[in-house]
Amino acid sequence: MPKKSGFKPGQTAPNSGQYQQIGPRGGKGREVTVVKGEPLPPTTMPGSSYKIVDPSKNKSGRG
Repeated sequence: MPKKSGFKPGQTAPNSGQYQQIGPRGGKGREVTVVKGEPLPPTTMPGSSYKIVDPSKNKSGRG
């Protein structure tokens, strides 16, 4: 079984930016904007996680 990576729903976002939903088999899903310190939203499919694809470019979003 492949190793899971990424951030789980409900986990605190380490940086501000766009997070993309990654399905349990590696498929790509929707993108959501999350602010640093806020929880990641629920996913549309069980077993999915999030990966940051576009970190914000301002000083408040840098971790």
